[in-house]
Amino acid sequence: MTELISPAAPESLILPSGEVQFGHFDGPVDSLGLAHFEYRNNMDKLASRWARHFHFKQFQFVSLLTPRYVIGVALADIGYVGSAFCYLYDIAANTLVETTWLKPLAKGMSMSPSPRQGKAFIGGRRGRITFNLVDGLWQLSLDTPQISAELELHPLALSLPMAMCTPTGYNGWTYTQKHNGLLPKGRLTIKHEPQPLNNALAGYDFSAGYMRRETSWRWASINARVGDAIIGLNLAAGVNETGATENVLWVNGARHLLGPVQFDFLRNSEHISDDCWRITSLDGRVDLRFKARNCRQEKLNLWLLQSNFRQYIGHFEGEVIDGEGQQHHLQQVLGLTEDHFARW
Repeated sequence: MTELISPAAPESLILPSGEVQFGHFDGPVDSLGLAHFEYRNNMDKLASRWARHFHFKQFQFVSLLTPRYVIGVALADIGYVGSAFCYLYDIAANTLVETTWLKPLAKGMSMSPSPRQGKAFIGGRRGRITFNLVDGLWQLSLDTPQISAELELHPLALSLPMAMCTPTGYNGWTYTQKHNGLLPKGRLTIKHEPQPLNNALAGYDFSAGYMRRETSWRWASINARVGDAIIGLNLAAGVNETGATENVLWVNGARHLLGPVQFDFLRNSEHISDDCWRITSLDGRVDLRFKARNCRQEKLNLWLLQSNFRQYIGHFEGEVIDGEGQQHHLQQVLGLTEDHFARW
């Protein structure tokens, strides 16, 4: 087994001709090229300006793991509304506190127009979140009642992100870029106590596109030190997997693309501790079990818009085989899973 060769990332995801560039890339695209995209409805007619605006979705997410805490930070703009959250999970106490923002019509927030260069921001009386993207390097600035941070997320030497674009629905597309096993550098203060970063790890997600009006996905993410190795793992099934998958393993920065995976779990269990997941692949390279400890969840039913979101924090056990055939055994490795339905 060897790593698949990814073509160079195009300067613009969408060409002046309107053609969308699909497949895996070796890095972030410079521009999405939205102005070139001819968005059409299901009857092949050009979509209205209203549809072009409100059907475009974008979200960005950063996860940060320290020996004491897990931090999850997200911004989302779905046209009709903008939202954000920042949660702090205390590993020893098994407690989770969060700060949330909601902006009708996404007023008062911004999203980066490029996966490589730009700024995403939301703020208010509850604090602020800022993602700065500088030539592909992610910078995170946080000011909430629990957390103060100024961080840069550095990849290991020669490490490549997972960057891909796939067709979505009848006339849509989804660009997804993720990178795990990153080293956060800078300043992190939690509850007025400075936190050491020498054993901290991080990962990010940049996703945007004309996604399905009604969609769902299952997702798993790991940033961990396993023996002498830094392991990053991203597994998903759902929104953007038409002809390709975003499944990838990083080992000390080296990227190994993986095949499709299946998520098996019981939805709507009575207690979080009952949430046991099994994540496997047909080729046998992924065989993981996940046991939840805590959950950040949100249910919104606003008639035209619905969101049923559950992001779990817990432990993984099992094996993953990289592209060179080496098996990596995970034992009590802390990570995230997610079960999400959206009508947007």
